[in-house]
Amino acid sequence: MKIAHIETFILGTGSSKDLLFCRVETEDGLYGWGEAYVTHGKEKVVADCIEAMARHVIGRSAFNIRHTGQIMFEDFAIRRISLELMAAWSAIEIASWDIIGKRAGLPVYNLIGGASRERVRVYANGWSRGTTIEERVERGLQVKAMGFTAAKFDPFPGPWRSFVDRRDEDFAIDYVRAMRQALGPLVAEVRRAVPIPIVTGEAIYSKEAFFECLAKRAADILNPDICAVGGISAMLDIAAMAQPQAVVMSPHNYNSTLVGLAATVHLSAVMPNFRITEYFVNFQDVCHEISTTSLTLHDGWIDLPTAPGLGIDIDVDKLRAHPHQESTHRGFRQYWEEYPRKGYTPSL
Repeated sequence: MKIAHIETFILGTGSSKDLLFCRVETEDGLYGWGEAYVTHGKEKVVADCIEAMARHVIGRSAFNIRHTGQIMFEDFAIRRISLELMAAWSAIEIASWDIIGKRAGLPVYNLIGGASRERVRVYANGWSRGTTIEERVERGLQVKAMGFTAAKFDPFPGPWRSFVDRRDEDFAIDYVRAMRQALGPLVAEVRRAVPIPIVTGEAIYSKEAFFECLAKRAADILNPDICAVGGISAMLDIAAMAQPQAVVMSPHNYNSTLVGLAATVHLSAVMPNFRITEYFVNFQDVCHEISTTSLTLHDGWIDLPTAPGLGIDIDVDKLRAHPHQESTHRGFRQYWEEYPRKGYTPSL
């Protein structure tokens, strides 16, 4: 079952970033879908990495996931990995599992250990848009009405900075208070007791870095992204390292509600130390539009798919109907936006 063709697709979303898929096809016509983690303005960079990597993957067996991944690390990356390279390999790796599941006639979770649960809990992200606190609270109420019982948002104004102004802290407190009052105690709870559980891993993309984090007992919860750390195999390794140390897995998932989410759901079904994962509602509509088979979401839970492979599929023509638009200047912060700033008033 040799890989014969790898093609990349960048889906224009009109939202916070575009999405990068890859379709891997074998010599006998089986195909699988994968997804790479990207950020705004770097979609084409990662697509180029996939295309460069593809030349060395074509001709290899789709079954040999572990060995091919090691070769990509040792010989392609020369043991000098980057987020872009890991994201590229993640896409090919996930697609390979989709192919293997289809060949076996089994959902992926039954190939990697079998389900530990019947459904997977998700929390909403990507919803807190608006220019005022009131507008964003209204968006929070809409998310609650969709059935979500958990949600995530960033209450701090302005660009990300190393230093948080006291006025930013006051603004964030007011923002969280307003959201808490509107959504009620069952959704936006902020834990008051100490010690507060520490979560990390969103910006870590290698097993070695997660090993170091665990060795230093630096986290109670890990949130690696399946589309950034090397795919399903790497996530299994990270979860296995975390479990004997009573560290919980809450996968990051700033990806589509199709491929990346499906891969995360299959993995989350298997991990004994899984807690909850992420669902980006701002990608939901466009992903539903291009899909021929998708996941089932109900009241903040996703049922395990039963179809072979990942259990999702994409209409390529509809995917191509949403082309990628090269990013324009996004407005990264200037030096005058750093602390201390003259006449600063926090705003969204």
